[in-house]
Amino acid sequence: MMEKKETIREPQESESRTQGLQTQKLQEERLELVLARVRRIPQEHFGAASFEEYFAAVAQFLLLLEETRAFLERGGLGTASLEELTARNHALYEDIMPIHYEESYANPAYAVKRLGDEFGAMLSFLYVEMRSLIGFVYEGRMEEILIRLELFAEIYTAFVYEWQENHRLPLYEDIRGILYWFVSDYADMAAENRTRELLTSEDNFAAGIIRAGDLSDVRYLFSYGEYVGDNEIETARFLAKLPQETINLMADTYTEGYRIGFEATGKDLSKKKTVEIRYRLGFERMIKKAVENFAELGLRPSIYRAAYSILYNPTLYKAGFFGGEVNRQCDYDHKDDRALFLDKNYVNRKLQVSRTAFEKYKKEALEYAGPAVVETFGEKEFEPVNKPECISMSGEQNRLWVEYRSRAGEIQREYILEEERSFTIIAFPVPEIGDFFPELFQEVIQINTLDYRLYRDIQQKIINALDTADHCEIKGMKDNRTSLVVKLYELKDPQRETIFENCVADVNIPVGEVFTSPVLAGTNGVLHVTRVFLNGLEYKNLELIFRDGMIQDYSCSNFEKPEESRAFIKENILFRHKSLPIGEFAIGTNTAAYVTARKYGIEDKLPILIAEKTGPHFAVGDTCYSHAEDIKVYNPDGKEIVARDNELSRLRDKNPAGAYFNCHTDITIPYDELGELTAVRKDGTRIPIIKEGRFVLPGTEALNRPLDQAAQSDR
Repeated sequence: MMEKKETIREPQESESRTQGLQTQKLQEERLELVLARVRRIPQEHFGAASFEEYFAAVAQFLLLLEETRAFLERGGLGTASLEELTARNHALYEDIMPIHYEESYANPAYAVKRLGDEFGAMLSFLYVEMRSLIGFVYEGRMEEILIRLELFAEIYTAFVYEWQENHRLPLYEDIRGILYWFVSDYADMAAENRTRELLTSEDNFAAGIIRAGDLSDVRYLFSYGEYVGDNEIETARFLAKLPQETINLMADTYTEGYRIGFEATGKDLSKKKTVEIRYRLGFERMIKKAVENFAELGLRPSIYRAAYSILYNPTLYKAGFFGGEVNRQCDYDHKDDRALFLDKNYVNRKLQVSRTAFEKYKKEALEYAGPAVVETFGEKEFEPVNKPECISMSGEQNRLWVEYRSRAGEIQREYILEEERSFTIIAFPVPEIGDFFPELFQEVIQINTLDYRLYRDIQQKIINALDTADHCEIKGMKDNRTSLVVKLYELKDPQRETIFENCVADVNIPVGEVFTSPVLAGTNGVLHVTRVFLNGLEYKNLELIFRDGMIQDYSCSNFEKPEESRAFIKENILFRHKSLPIGEFAIGTNTAAYVTARKYGIEDKLPILIAEKTGPHFAVGDTCYSHAEDIKVYNPDGKEIVARDNELSRLRDKNPAGAYFNCHTDITIPYDELGELTAVRKDGTRIPIIKEGRFVLPGTEALNRPLDQAAQSDR
């Protein structure tokens, strides 16, 4: 029987190898043909001077990529010096660096200035799409390379033909049509690629670098093709000098939090085989140890590159592995490029191919455990500039995109069961934060490894008080204008039930919060913060007005024109929804993190992950239990957390589109802006929890020690 199986298998394997060789040969022939065309472009003159300059500039970039591909094929990464690798890396990105961006075709404003209102923004998008080739070249993904080179050649040919034959530019709709069919024709390829990358460890490019690279030699950073700046190099050098015990502590905290996330919610980790790892370049030494830890848990890593190509839905928030921020304004300028082709047919096509891809990998989807994320903070502040030349979405396109995100989420949850997966997130600073980076990094490690038992017991005292309340009143002080009433769930069986979850160091590292899903009806007032960073974007004087738990109005002072500020909030906090509910009310208890932030003056740079632990915070969007409301969750004291949904999420069985919003953004009031947080019982009895930035509930005094120590050191 064994011999029969072998005789059956050998022809299949031989046929597969033959097909693979034929495909490779065909791709090589296609590549040579299209490269021959691209090589001629800089020398050709078809008559429209400004467009000649554009196509020549993009062609030169593509030829630089081809030279890079040849460098990689001859093993240059292993022999080149650090200086050469740096020069090659920066040459790929220099055109979009801030110093050159004003005269880059990646800048829609410059492209419109040079190429006109009709084609400027569109051709700026085309150039940015060509720039997404950098990663594909380093990974050797030939099909991805070919389809983009052929797209560029096709559009160039259309311009040449119309000018030479009819002495005019091509019709706008004709060029838009070429782009439309590009994103439509290759939507299935992209969906399958991304789904495979997410759910399996096949062909794991990044894992290969982590496992085989010499992580003591920063030259390994240039193996990715991502931009390598000072942050990445200095982070890698810093981690290389840390004792192995410290690296182990960092990785163990990260992976143990992941494991506890499953244990605490009663989910079976043994059924899972794949963990999705996200990180920024420079942290490979920690990630390598984490991969070993996950292997002991029976998990293989899936690690994929953050999206840059329009086919992979790039966003301002990068998910996957990624390098340094070259120019965040460039990313911001192109955030709505999908408006070039976003219509109902495009949405339906994207949803169709997504379902097909998940169906192909449905077994792997059930074995997917969820993401394990390493975030960073400390980068220079970014204040986006709104440019009228940029592509923007219409009201109807906004509606379609909201619909797409909702339905795409529903498809994913059909295959990746929310009630069976988990996650964890941990954060560290980058050197750009300041000269105190080494000291801060060590303090962050300490914050991430605080005694969870101490916080668990103190937080339980807060929960005990809150469980007796009808609502909470939150008021700001100094320049903070917050005046908010948050209605709480009414317990039916206080002996067995609780309203708030006692959050220790598992999925959200570090320790330090209690949270609940508030009742919408009766939640009213103003939430205001003088300054906050949300998903990497700064908001000044952010103000949200709630009526019965829904955002009724909103504003900030980022832009001179109020309508620009409102559009900024609607896009990046409301995610284009008309309104959002308050999905979470929490009290952060990590005064140690708060003191560290004040000590180094980095309050405005803390990631949400840590910032949410440094004061009360309010999330707009879905609840913390989104899509898993029916799964029972218990606190360490054995009580069931029953406030897992709200009036909208209870519609999930009848109207999923109206129950969920597929977003969740935490907004924190820091202690020094908090005048009062008081639990109020039905009979009017008031139980102060925090007063003028200090915990005043009996049994919580230990939380003030870091505040007192900081005050003494300031004297």
